[in-house]
Amino acid sequence: MISAPPPATSTAAAPAPVDAAVREELTRLRDSIDNIDAAVVHMLAERFKCTQQVGRLKAEHRLPPADPAREARQIARLRQLAESAKLDPAFAEKLLNFIIAEVIRHHETLSAAGGADVADERTDRSA
Repeated sequence: MISAPPPATSTAAAPAPVDAAVREELTRLRDSIDNIDAAVVHMLAERFKCTQQVGRLKAEHRLPPADPAREARQIARLRQLAESAKLDPAFAEKLLNFIIAEVIRHHETLSAAGGADVADERTDRSA
C-alpha cells in the first residue's frame, strides 16, 4: 500500500503584522501611482489622437508611414529628457520604440486603405 506524502509545511516565516502607519503610507503612495497611471493612459490617448491625424495626412498625400529620421530625433530627445528626469534612458527608449511601432502600424493600415478613402472619410464626418 502506497501512503500519501506528509502535508507540506512552509519553511517561510509568516509575514509580520504591518504597522498602521506603514499601511497608510503604502495606501497613499499606491493612490499616487494609480493617479499617475491614469494620467499616462490619458496622455497616450491624446498622443494617439494626434498620430492618427498625422497618419491620415500621410496617407492622403501618399507619404511613407515611417519617418526614420524623425524617429531617431525623437529617441535622442527622449533619452535626454529621461536622463534629466533621472529615468533610465534605455527604458525610455524601449518605451518610445514600442509606441512608435504601434503608430507605424496604424499609419500602415491607413496607408493601405488609400489616401482618397481617408479624405472621403474625413469629408463624410465633417458634413
